[in-house]
Amino acid sequence: MSKKDNGASVILAYLNEKNRPYSAQDVFCNLQKQHGLGKTAVVKAMELLALEGKIKEKIYGKQKIYFADQAQFKDVNDADLKTMDRQISELSAEVQSLTQSCRQLDAELKELNSSLTTEEIVAEIQELKAECSGCKARLEKIKSSANHVTPEEKEKVYKERDVYVKEWKKRKRLASDMMNAILEGYPKSKKEFLEEVGVETDEDCKVAFPST
Repeated sequence: MSKKDNGASVILAYLNEKNRPYSAQDVFCNLQKQHGLGKTAVVKAMELLALEGKIKEKIYGKQKIYFADQAQFKDVNDADLKTMDRQISELSAEVQSLTQSCRQLDAELKELNSSLTTEEIVAEIQELKAECSGCKARLEKIKSSANHVTPEEKEKVYKERDVYVKEWKKRKRLASDMMNAILEGYPKSKKEFLEEVGVETDEDCKVAFPST
């Protein structure tokens, strides 16, 4: 593209190829990146092409619209238009089908990318096998141990615990009743009373009755 041409040939070819109306701003945005055309050069080139009659110019208010000279294109009859409409419909349907296929392939690709590779699966299986072997060894060790707790011994321990918990609750209730009786005539708060007599509650020690 020569300096004298100033992009006119590129713009003319572009308008003839697209065969649709454009403003100078549109042409500048569409061609600037590929051909490095400046906006001023585009405006001047399009005005010159219109002046030479190579393209057509229409003015709408303050905006100028340019488009290819339609005289250079052959006339299209109704049959040709119907053929073009049919081709457009077929191509649109094909585009829709391909778009749907692309979406399905993208979904499959995302699923595959999120799945483990064969090497990762093999490594995880080996890790799980090693973990299972360790659990089995521990289980066998427990079963073969001479000092493991029998069901009878376990039952005995639970019964003894129930006795101690019952006594704990009884004594706590008695202590609470006694303290409430004292607090009826005590001039200070319950907290101050406990601090004065040096009593620590279950809550102070962060202990609670065990669940059954």
